[in-house]
Amino acid sequence: MVGWAIAVHGGAGVDPNLPPQRQEEAKQLLTHCLNLGVSALRSNASALDVVELVVRQLETDPLFNSGRGSALTANGTVEMEASIMDGTKRRCGAVSGVSTVKNPISLARLVMEKSPHSYLAFSGAEEFARQQGVEVTENEYFITPDNVGMLKLAKEANTILFDYRIPTAGKCAGLESPVKMNGLPISVYAPETVGCVVVDSEGRCAAATSTGGLMNKMSGRIGDSPIIGAGTYACELCGVSCTGEGEAIIRSTLAREVAAVMEYKGYRLQEAVDYVIKHRLDEGFAGLIAVSNKGEVAYGHNCNGMFRGCATENGFMEVGIWD
Repeated sequence: MVGWAIAVHGGAGVDPNLPPQRQEEAKQLLTHCLNLGVSALRSNASALDVVELVVRQLETDPLFNSGRGSALTANGTVEMEASIMDGTKRRCGAVSGVSTVKNPISLARLVMEKSPHSYLAFSGAEEFARQQGVEVTENEYFITPDNVGMLKLAKEANTILFDYRIPTAGKCAGLESPVKMNGLPISVYAPETVGCVVVDSEGRCAAATSTGGLMNKMSGRIGDSPIIGAGTYACELCGVSCTGEGEAIIRSTLAREVAAVMEYKGYRLQEAVDYVIKHRLDEGFAGLIAVSNKGEVAYGHNCNGMFRGCATENGFMEVGIWD
């Protein structure tokens, strides 16, 4: 038996000029999600059940970029993606291009448990959702007025807009020097993917990640969040959920690298997280949260802040944004 632990994130790369009210709203939501997870863990819920529960809550609230409140494609629609992984037997499920499913993370779990596959996308994922009887709604449910306005800004700037919530004097707010994605300049870096990792009292690890992707992205673009080993990974040793520049996370197989460093180098969890953030991202920007089968919890990032929080069985809890 080990002590349980839980960590949650709402995205890495936060504008330093984020209004205090928005910061407080984010902290309150993360605290609420942690409390949900803690309550479930105290009732002996499994790690897999808890990560799904927490991410469903994050998908339901429009504050972050997942589920309701997802970023919009260049066509003004929502294409959501999510993945979940049970570290006990390394079972996994993922979906991409979902436009009507209220909780993509639950659909990802159904792919894992009720289909012969690990990953379904677009029309195939939508058809499977209806076969399984999950709750669906019109695409308009996911589209918020804030996102409509930010898509307009992104189109006017002719860019993929990462931080789609913080306009400054009609311009995009963010880093002074442009970030590049696959060699192409991107004016702002501040994605807001959500995720949760848990180790339960029996030492079972699980991870879940969900996102709407990038504002003004090309239709059909798939990021790291649904890709097992990149945005999400769980095994007997640990559970990891990533957030940030998806293309960089995919190139570095960031989530799997944490587990690999623990397995092959014998690093403890925080050492492994620090190592991959420093040595595996090249010029990319990202952050991640992680738990280990020993009840450890850790996170790291190489950009301006990360919405995150954690709690452990011994009573420790913290929620933060900045270093």
